[in-house]
Amino acid sequence: MKQYSYSGTIASSVDFDYFPFETDKELITLDAARNSIAPFALWEKEMDECILQSSEYSMEKYGEILNLYIQNEGYIINELIEKEVRKLDVEPEVLNRKFGTLSNGERTKVMLAALFLKKNNFLLIDEPTNHLDMEGRRCVADYLSQKKGYILVSHDRHFLDMTVDHILSINKTNIEVQKGNFSSWQENKDRQDNYEISKNEKLKKEISQMETAFRRTAGWSDLVEKSKIGDHSPDRGYIGHKAAKMMKRAKAIEQRKENSINEKKKLLKNIEKYDALKLIPQEYHRDTLINADNLSLNFGDRKILSNVSFTVRRGDRVSIKGKNGSGKSSLIKMLLSEIKSYDGTLDIGSNLNISFVPQDTSFLNGTFQDFIVSENINESIFRTLLAKLDMDSDDFSKNLQELSEGQKKKVLIAKSLSQSANIYIWDEPLNFIDIYSRIQIEELIKEYEPTMIFVEHDFTFSGNIATQIVEL
Repeated sequence: MKQYSYSGTIASSVDFDYFPFETDKELITLDAARNSIAPFALWEKEMDECILQSSEYSMEKYGEILNLYIQNEGYIINELIEKEVRKLDVEPEVLNRKFGTLSNGERTKVMLAALFLKKNNFLLIDEPTNHLDMEGRRCVADYLSQKKGYILVSHDRHFLDMTVDHILSINKTNIEVQKGNFSSWQENKDRQDNYEISKNEKLKKEISQMETAFRRTAGWSDLVEKSKIGDHSPDRGYIGHKAAKMMKRAKAIEQRKENSINEKKKLLKNIEKYDALKLIPQEYHRDTLINADNLSLNFGDRKILSNVSFTVRRGDRVSIKGKNGSGKSSLIKMLLSEIKSYDGTLDIGSNLNISFVPQDTSFLNGTFQDFIVSENINESIFRTLLAKLDMDSDDFSKNLQELSEGQKKKVLIAKSLSQSANIYIWDEPLNFIDIYSRIQIEELIKEYEPTMIFVEHDFTFSGNIATQIVEL
């Protein structure tokens, strides 16, 4: 997108378009979509002006603009936009509303539809799933799987499997492109990493043996050299020659050792290593922590929840599923006693220690130290967790509001993991979180088996850790 300076060459026969792009939220959605495809409104205005002028020059200009208008299918663009958004399960009436009134998921779908209607452009699609529920991700994945000509950045492994046929991986020392989806790439990567690790272990043993031999040989040559100056040495010239040979051999071994170390570094060049996270869940004094029976919630005439029932026992990991707007966040607020007026029964264990990760990060501000003090966090554990989640040491000097969205999420997750709790309640914790950190968190949960209630639209993550599903 030519926003940064770089070395090297980028050669392309087409223009690039980037998702997401800035859109005037006051515009009617149809106009916003049209404007992002081509300047149809401007062309229409200029053609009208040319007709009014009726000069030879204006008619020539009219013809040029008309050609552009036709090439970009201006006479049927409204119908094409409507057809395209239908493919993404967006009702056409949405196009008549202001863009700012659309949900984040609707905005994502409209922007994608508009971009794919542009002519001769290659799309760079950056994290389109962040505001999509699981059904929305399936819908967009189905849509993208029928398209060609894009590079997609996503941290959702299942979404990648459904949408791409090549993986471009940015490794420690190189960039490579491999045919296949994420799962096939990960399988090949694991196989290669295991091979290199095995080879590296063998190399370490060889280096250890060589170092031992080096020390032994160096010791021999020193002893022989010392014997030259002793009173009983029969042939100092012979012994000196022998010592020199031993020293030469020792230097050769040292050179081999250095070469082997360099080879070891080369072997490790593309192994993505991440440290295991730790958690100390707190045992609860009874088996049942939460019991919900026929929970219902209304806001005015609008029904948010209807007859929801579930039980959370020690070791359960409960996934709350439902479309955006189905009441998932409202249910979590009820569990946190932030919503106290509802129908049905909600029995929450007495003195239940809850650790919570909210969906929103906008409240984060001030320094890390301010946050640590105000939230009463164990600083040592908190900083260690963030370091293991690949938070750079330089980031600790920043104010929290200056962090990226992914870093803010890591701050909230690290805070939660640093707390010893009876139950961990997480509301969409993985938005903007990279794949390796997701795998770290996933493996942590599987190892320590904490009691959890969570909302998460990452199909792979949810499928791997949930022991119970509550459908809303």
